[in-house]
Amino acid sequence: MTGTSGEDGRALRSETEQVVNETAQGFRTLDDGTAWFSGLSPAGRQAVLREVGGYVMQAHITAADGCAGVARSGVKPTANPSVMICMDPPRYGFADLPADEHVEAFRVLVSVFAVADTRRRETDCKGTCGHAWHHLPAAVEGS
Repeated sequence: MTGTSGEDGRALRSETEQVVNETAQGFRTLDDGTAWFSGLSPAGRQAVLREVGGYVMQAHITAADGCAGVARSGVKPTANPSVMICMDPPRYGFADLPADEHVEAFRVLVSVFAVADTRRRETDCKGTCGHAWHHLPAAVEGS
């Protein structure tokens, strides 16, 4: 088996959640998040792309979120990950892209997630949110 499992898989999911949410909320730069991602094994990068793809789906991205995220990602709009996320409906399967496209896919997914999650924090969750990942400032300040 080439994927992550057990405690390693749980630790990677927890670390992924932390890094992606810190990046989406501006506590970590996209370049810092990308450096973390680039340091993972190929199997780890695929696992992270699947996880972050799930975050993007849960954020209920819109076509406008996709376009804004691609613009903020620094990835060309014609790159495969950019095209996939801007389709209507968006296409997923970023972990199945060739390995040399994984960094671009990560940048696109995190950037689109940042746009959609910010929109949701300002609308759906405003003042009533119980999502732990929407309350990072206190956790980050103590780091």
